[in-house]
Amino acid sequence: MKKTKVAVGVVIALGVVWTAGAWFTGKQLEKNMDHFVQQANAQIQNSAPESRLKLSYQDFQRGIFSSHARFVLQSSSQTEDNSLLKPGQSIIFSENIDHGPFPLAQLKKFNLIPSMASVHTELENTEAVKKLFEITKEKSIIQAETRIGYGGSTDSAITLLPADYSKPEAGERFAFDGGTLNISADGEGNKVDFSSDINSLVMSSRNELDMPVLVTLNGLKVDANTHLSPEGVRIGDQTINLTKLTAAVDGKEAMVAEGLKGKSNFDSTNNRVSGLIDYTLDGLKLQGQSFGQGKLAIKLDGFDGKALKTFSETYNRQVQALTSDPALQENPELYQQRVSELLTQNVALLLKGSPSVSIAPFSWKNDKGESSFNLNAQFKDPAATTAPAQNLGQQVDSVLKSLDTTLTISMPMATEMMTHVAMSEGYKQEDAAKLADQQVKGLAAMGQMFKLTTQKDNNITTGLQYSTGQVTMNGEKMPLEQFLSRYMLGGGIAPEGMPQ
Repeated sequence: MKKTKVAVGVVIALGVVWTAGAWFTGKQLEKNMDHFVQQANAQIQNSAPESRLKLSYQDFQRGIFSSHARFVLQSSSQTEDNSLLKPGQSIIFSENIDHGPFPLAQLKKFNLIPSMASVHTELENTEAVKKLFEITKEKSIIQAETRIGYGGSTDSAITLLPADYSKPEAGERFAFDGGTLNISADGEGNKVDFSSDINSLVMSSRNELDMPVLVTLNGLKVDANTHLSPEGVRIGDQTINLTKLTAAVDGKEAMVAEGLKGKSNFDSTNNRVSGLIDYTLDGLKLQGQSFGQGKLAIKLDGFDGKALKTFSETYNRQVQALTSDPALQENPELYQQRVSELLTQNVALLLKGSPSVSIAPFSWKNDKGESSFNLNAQFKDPAATTAPAQNLGQQVDSVLKSLDTTLTISMPMATEMMTHVAMSEGYKQEDAAKLADQQVKGLAAMGQMFKLTTQKDNNITTGLQYSTGQVTMNGEKMPLEQFLSRYMLGGGIAPEGMPQ
């Protein structure tokens, strides 16, 4: 996963030099090539310093109507530690550049819009990417066509060729029927639009019990229309749709998720960034049992744009430094601890401007009913509190203005879900239903016994509110310290009829 993040950072950096380099054609391109490569290496250093990669160019050939160049990506380290490429390895991008105002590559598509240049890019077969050529029948897995406008705008159509890799002795296979990527950007890199379409992806391997695991993905589509806010935060609209995701273990269906849809919308007004995030899932099956469908809606409001950008830059820079620490690479638990500490150190930046976060709702439903969780949290800017906190309540009040949460569990819905859980474990339907009914009723009784929940209209409910050091739990108001002692710190209240 870490190497994937690094690779993405490198691709972004290469996209910058690709756009800039293609802007100057002919003599202009040749004259400014060194400058563009320097820019690319600066981008790589900023985006993915732990990659230890550098870019150079070779064999620039200038013609009247077209030019050709090879961009070479190599390791800047003389050792193998932490570099995506070993010393001596290289990834080479071969680029054919048709000069404007009417590049031949665009005329072939009957595109008569004047443009500065058109660039065709492919990978060359080198030791570093030899395996990619083997699974694509000796063809470049990437085929990219980019049109560069006179204002510096770019439109790229990238085709990913089908690929099929298998290693039978290890039970491994990766099959991909190809896909498309379309990226458009203005000359300043302010407005960036993106779309991707992948029809089918199949992966198989063996788990720790040496059982075959097969994962299949169908119908993945991603779209984004983004731009930079005045503060430099990327905002806009994004959508993701996944038709189906399945997983099978030892030939038996373990999980099927259908109809995953996600969308987000973020905007900025007067240095305040706000947005909505929505996810829905049409259906989930586990071990052949239907578990219903769900949705999640999150609203983020009033985040300070400048502080948000500073947080992002600072936090990402610090995390990148952690990934370069050899001691942390050998200790994942310590790495996660350090990342959590960095988040805590920088969280005050996120709270500048006193933003709010709400979940309305996170819900799950099946044929018998629907359960939901709602949350509304209003935060405070810690910098606005000057007096030192004298107790725990004041500490919380320095960052949290109010909190309101509600959990509603439909007992028929929960019983239906637990029935399917029992059936997936081998119980017959009648026995599973009886067991589920006992479990849900027992949960409701225990919740009431310890004053964690209430029961009304066949629903198990919990309500929790907080404001100015006071907590209200299911209608009972108490100081924060008392609440923590009772419910969180092991103090616990004794059920009725038992000694305190």
